[in-house]
Amino acid sequence: MSQHTTMSPAAALDVLRRHAHHPSAALALNRDTEHFAVAGIDGVIAYRSAGRRHAIQLGGAYAAPDDQPRLLRAFHRWARAEGRRLGAVQLLGPDLPAYAALGYRLGQLGASFSIELDGFTTSGRKFEKIRNKLARARRAGVTVAEAGPELPYDERLAAKLDGLDARWLGGKGRHTKQIEFMVGERDRPGETLRRLFVAVHDDEPVAYVSYAPVFGRQAGWLYDLTRRDPRCPPGVVELMFVEALRRFQGEGTAWLHLGLTPFCRISAAHRPPAGGHRGIDRLVGLIAEHGDRIYPARSQMEFKTKWQPGHVEPEYVGFHPGVSASAVWRLLRLTRTV
Repeated sequence: MSQHTTMSPAAALDVLRRHAHHPSAALALNRDTEHFAVAGIDGVIAYRSAGRRHAIQLGGAYAAPDDQPRLLRAFHRWARAEGRRLGAVQLLGPDLPAYAALGYRLGQLGASFSIELDGFTTSGRKFEKIRNKLARARRAGVTVAEAGPELPYDERLAAKLDGLDARWLGGKGRHTKQIEFMVGERDRPGETLRRLFVAVHDDEPVAYVSYAPVFGRQAGWLYDLTRRDPRCPPGVVELMFVEALRRFQGEGTAWLHLGLTPFCRISAAHRPPAGGHRGIDRLVGLIAEHGDRIYPARSQMEFKTKWQPGHVEPEYVGFHPGVSASAVWRLLRLTRTV
């Protein structure tokens, strides 16, 4: 039995740079995520504990294709020795055969959206409403700057953004929790993994967007985390989005990824070829139809699709050794959906 180790975030980042093709792979570097590795395999599995008896994996096994099944089997041996049930979220289509072979029960979770930046423009009638929003924000005096190169990112600014986070969350209602695990984080001063664009109005930050790096075949940036003051002028988020997009285009970036929206674009055409589970399909379908109180999927999808993304990819969820109420509950609790 191969000896497993806990990999440092810096070492995990190096593995992702070598092997990750998932647009959301950088979420594996979130602060409370653990990194499973095995001696002799250049790879990593990102996961979080969910109670004492569950572990939830984020993304697939990040390794060379021939090493992925070996790494995944080692992770399963560890989980069995620990007495843990397993879940996995944000799996891509190419991941599914290895998971089905291990007995995972699988289903579509949602879809991710991406924009190919070469030739992308906001001209034309289909973007007229967006251009009107941009004009409103600019007329209100809103400007956008990248933290670091254009706006000093120090503890003073970080504290103001922390306050903005609190106002954003408060504007969602007193029972709203900040979603975790499948969304990214804002870098703290001195950290350089992500890029941060800040909207400024009357010399104060009123919104920001954080972008995480994307590695592999569709390398670029992931539109990851957005926060805005409920009182900020209309069009601020769109203005930040466009200013960042144009900067990425100027740098020669090929792709801007908009990330996963759970419970949307669910289709029978995307059912797993093996390991599919009707219970997962029913649950996801039910949340897709009635679950806006659980997750704001509809508003997320509306924002993403108005940019006319040309690439849409299904993403999947799986459970091992089977689907249980406790496993689903642990996943919902881990993400703070409930």
